[in-house]
Amino acid sequence: MEGFLLYVFLMSILLLIVAKLVSGIEVESYGHAVLAAFGLGVLNELVRPLLVILTFPITILTLGLFLLVINALLLKLCSAVVPGFHVKSFTAALLASFVLAVLSFGVSLIA
Repeated sequence: MEGFLLYVFLMSILLLIVAKLVSGIEVESYGHAVLAAFGLGVLNELVRPLLVILTFPITILTLGLFLLVINALLLKLCSAVVPGFHVKSFTAALLASFVLAVLSFGVSLIA
């Protein structure tokens, strides 16, 4: 449980940073960022494994780059469910998933 709470805290900060860097991603407040991070955490635990298994051949062919598309789809799905978190287009979601992956990798090196 502590790991999930740390994930939500760090992801909410990263979502605020991504909203500043990527046009097309909007987070209305820090509270909405926490809700979006919680939603992404739940989606990453429940939906992402199924999508990864179903798209495994495409992921192998693209040398793992298709995982960015899966992350973008999860961002779009989260924006449809969570109020105050808006992703305008799939292109913005794809760019945000790349930036979020880079920032998450950087945070994992530190923490």
